[in-house]
Amino acid sequence: MKDKMLKLKEMIHEICDINSAIALLGWDQQTYMPRGGAEDRAFQTSTLSHISHIKSTSQELGTLIAELKNSLDGMAPDSDDACLIKVAAREYDKKTKVPAKFVAKFSELTAMAQTVWEEAREKSDFKIFQPYLEKIVAMQKEYASFFPPSAHVYDILLDDFEPGLKTADVKKIFGELRTTQVELIRAVSERKQINDSFMRQDFDEKKQWDFGVHVISAFGFDWSKGRQDKSAHPFTTGFGLGDTRITTRFLPDYLASSLFSSMHECGHALYEQGIDRKLDRTFLGTGASLAVHESQSRLWENIIGRSMDFWIHFYPELKKYFPSQLSGVSLQDFYRGINRVQPSLVRVESDEATYNLHVMLRFEIEIGLMEGTLDVKDLPEIWNVKMKEYLGVSPENDAEGVLQDVHWSYGSIGYFPTYTLGNLVSAQIWECLERDIPGLHENIRNGKFEEILQWLREKLHRHGSKFKPQELVKRVTGSEITPAPYLRYLDGKYKEIYGIV
Repeated sequence: MKDKMLKLKEMIHEICDINSAIALLGWDQQTYMPRGGAEDRAFQTSTLSHISHIKSTSQELGTLIAELKNSLDGMAPDSDDACLIKVAAREYDKKTKVPAKFVAKFSELTAMAQTVWEEAREKSDFKIFQPYLEKIVAMQKEYASFFPPSAHVYDILLDDFEPGLKTADVKKIFGELRTTQVELIRAVSERKQINDSFMRQDFDEKKQWDFGVHVISAFGFDWSKGRQDKSAHPFTTGFGLGDTRITTRFLPDYLASSLFSSMHECGHALYEQGIDRKLDRTFLGTGASLAVHESQSRLWENIIGRSMDFWIHFYPELKKYFPSQLSGVSLQDFYRGINRVQPSLVRVESDEATYNLHVMLRFEIEIGLMEGTLDVKDLPEIWNVKMKEYLGVSPENDAEGVLQDVHWSYGSIGYFPTYTLGNLVSAQIWECLERDIPGLHENIRNGKFEEILQWLREKLHRHGSKFKPQELVKRVTGSEITPAPYLRYLDGKYKEIYGIV
């Protein structure tokens, strides 16, 4: 038994090392790689993905997993080894259903598509990206065909990002959210709008960078195990638990973009940096799911980073970086300004009250693409119609419309719902933090986050992906994913800000 477990870990270490190399190539592509390297990078990632898939689906690995599964009854169910066997078995079962040639072809396609998406976005021309997205959608349908039929074809893609969750579950949750959030937005729209013009001035990029670094350092970001760079779309990636990297982006005339992007990605990184090092180079050495991961980024970015408690400490420091731009802007005005509710075109720049509507729009489009009721060529028009229907705004061009997100370029259909699910989990966790840390609000007002991070690491981070997301959320909060805490959070916060009785 012991020798077999060591052999399993040895084989998994090798697979994880290859996958980390693929991730490193992807990080470089989105940060420093010259555009001319796109074709070579596509070949490189395709080759490594093919090798990884062959090793992940080898008969030797399958036989070893099957033998170890027979020993599970004699193991503590929550032990690292038992969890690794179960996760390895699940991954093997999924991967053996997908041909290696398909994996290589899809990897090559998406590596090229990312660079093409960047060009299309810069030129605001969806037609440049359209043929690549058509191929991606076709291959995602083919991918789904490798698996036994499910209640909905989208279930198969969703499971890759949120194991165990079904399309019907997401539709139910979104249905509960939509009605309440639309009512809140309607109530806010009847109040006098908040002035946030002070956020839209010229802000020196270096100073934006320095203040963002100051904030995420206070959160607990470990610079000996991570770094921050710039990219067209902020993201977090890691190449092992000792190297987690984040990116941000800058808008010279909008302070909030880089600041809250850095907070958001730092939340992801803190999760990765807090995973038990014993799980490194295994299938357990990453977050439980994208929704759980997103709960961490939204907790730090919004619930903490947009709170009055946070800015009581950090606003005087921010004013030192930008004294002329923030002259005459009170703490209360600043707090209200960064929490202004205003339907907007861009998801990553949207406020908390409208953010989920952006996700629901994308979810509906992805469902249509997978069902075959929507065609890729019609997406710009469909996008604009849905933006008007959901948010009352219409993009003037493709860049601020259908091309604003990078996700489809790397084939991540099924990803978007996890953003909203992460919002829900963040509020569930926040209510637990308020219960368990008596001095929580005072700590934040003093710029102290050690107890928060320690609680998260003990309750959630250290487990990596040992447990399925719903199980982990229940372990941490006492409940599976539910909208109620998030709706309580939104209702309390925004009714106070806008004076709604």
